[in-house]
Amino acid sequence: MSLAVAAIAFGVVFLAELPDKSMIASLVLGTRYRPLYVWIGAASAFAVHVVIAVVAGGVLSLLPHRLVEGIVSALFLIGAAILLFRNETAEEEAGAESVEAVPELVVPTMLRVVSLSFVVIFIGEWGDITQIATANLAAKYHDPLGVGIGALLGLWSVVAIGVIAGSKLVERVPLALVRRITGVILAALGVLSAVAAVRG
Repeated sequence: MSLAVAAIAFGVVFLAELPDKSMIASLVLGTRYRPLYVWIGAASAFAVHVVIAVVAGGVLSLLPHRLVEGIVSALFLIGAAILLFRNETAEEEAGAESVEAVPELVVPTMLRVVSLSFVVIFIGEWGDITQIATANLAAKYHDPLGVGIGALLGLWSVVAIGVIAGSKLVERVPLALVRRITGVILAALGVLSAVAAVRG
């Protein structure tokens, strides 16, 4: 396992998830229920998604090197375009709506809150930019453990921020700026992968 790869995965995934609907959903759930229970459920859902993404990246890495770099480049560039040009208000509303669609728990026991948080995050993360970025990084660096640990720590950190200090963070940090910075980073990774694909 490479610590450098884990650090890259952490940075990319953390920044990509920070302005995402799952962070907003965690924030809303954290205001309704005990933050620790919400974190456990969301963290469990993210763990499953990271395993799926790393396995997908491993399968992708079995293809010829040039093809892998080309696919990774395209996916990074698509992710960058989504982050740079997507309406941030719609993203925030999607996160809040995913929680609002779920009925209020009559008795918010630990098991019910953990299960609710797991389901909300698990459903919301399918095909998300962080899942795609994790698969791309796993395919690019051939270090599933490093990518998986880095991505998982990044996601867990965002959920912790969301359930503990999310509302204060949203007030102080312009999430549109975080989204733009992440888009530029993904664009740079896409260009580097494109150059690697051309060079062979």
